[in-house]
Amino acid sequence: MEVPTGPVDCNDSLTLDNEFISAGRTERHATTSTPRGFGCATRRRGRRLYRKRFRRAVGGLGVERPRSGALDDDQLQELVGETNGFAVDLHRRLLADRADENIFASPISASIALGMTYAGAGGNTREQMRSALRYTVDDLHETMGELQRRLDERGASDGEADGEDDGDEEDDTPFQLSIANSVWGQQDYPFADDYRTTLAQQYGAELAEANFRGDPSGERARINSWVADETEGTIEELLPPGSIDDLTRLVLVNAIYFLANWEQPFPEDRTEQATFTALDGTDHEVPLMGLKRAWPYVEREGTRAVELPYVGGDAAMLVVLPPEGEFEAYEREFDGDQLAELVDGLDTQEGTVRLPRFEFDTSVQLSDPLKQLGMPDAFDKERADFTGMAESGEGEGLYLMEAYHDAAVAVDEAGTEAAAATGAVIGDTSAPVDPFEFVADRPFLFAIRDRPTGAVLFLGRVVDPSGWE
Repeated sequence: MEVPTGPVDCNDSLTLDNEFISAGRTERHATTSTPRGFGCATRRRGRRLYRKRFRRAVGGLGVERPRSGALDDDQLQELVGETNGFAVDLHRRLLADRADENIFASPISASIALGMTYAGAGGNTREQMRSALRYTVDDLHETMGELQRRLDERGASDGEADGEDDGDEEDDTPFQLSIANSVWGQQDYPFADDYRTTLAQQYGAELAEANFRGDPSGERARINSWVADETEGTIEELLPPGSIDDLTRLVLVNAIYFLANWEQPFPEDRTEQATFTALDGTDHEVPLMGLKRAWPYVEREGTRAVELPYVGGDAAMLVVLPPEGEFEAYEREFDGDQLAELVDGLDTQEGTVRLPRFEFDTSVQLSDPLKQLGMPDAFDKERADFTGMAESGEGEGLYLMEAYHDAAVAVDEAGTEAAAATGAVIGDTSAPVDPFEFVADRPFLFAIRDRPTGAVLFLGRVVDPSGWE
């Protein structure tokens, strides 16, 4: 199968090194600035948006993940439930040092990338990762592969799903969801056959040889180029300077890209300037979109939630508006069960939704949040156990040095574009009711989720409109 070139989205990267890389510790903070060349309002309509499904490009190689014959839906639903729980766990941890900032992340990407790392973990490191990442399902890697396959199929909505390409460069594909994994390993390093087989068969990631010893900066550029390609140019430098050196042994990358039009677009002539009250109490004039129609809607103890479906109906954005003045208290207690209750309570009602037009990105390091969630050993060069990645006796001293996560989102009248990238470095050493009005003119939470599986693809908060008035 020919592997097409061009960007999609890249979501996770993990790097195995033999020594702690101090430069890779450079702190990266969440930002509310406009991402580089990103956004629905300035979306590049002329490009081909859809890539061949099941593409797994690794240095020019493509691998198709096989279908699972024995996996039942109960296992898949257990994985989705636990992954959604991890999504909220991670979101809460990210608040620790950015309480006044917008936050956007793709927990499904982090979970997949760390799942590829978990495949090589052993001992207490494995048990801690299993608990922190909520990997409770049996046959985790097979189930993770099946979830990715089903999510991949959401984007197979045009002729290219059958391998066709009509060559129409002006086609504006209304829905795209793609996930890609890649693995970059030091040439001649004795990676375990079982580990490589798991990555290839369950994650569609065939190992591509890299020359980290001889050309670390060149390999970093090569991986970042792959990431930029997979993210439609949204994430240009996932791995910062110093994150790769001559002791790097393995980099694992997961990518997720999402681009979708609303099922019913917001009329541009109904977008008006309105006041958004930020979390700190300051008022900002922002473009507020508006649309009246029948929406999936629910209200629970003063918290209101509405779901905005995308074209095709398989994906939707859930917007959660806590009671006025109670956003922080609600967010602190928000968990996977509450998210599930809101989704289960959705009922179609006539109403008007007014939502800001916004875009921002987030860059974070995940080591501290993951340690707080209960997996410190993975980041400890004395206690980490990733011996399953290498042939017997060759993997001593590998440890997870850092996990980087970059994500960006843009929402406008037409729809949503979202992308994320995660990089981790491992080193050696009801009845009719009156129409409702839902006005998101104050801080709110939002989740982009896959409806058929229930998987949360992206989770974020909007608390500060600075930069998109």
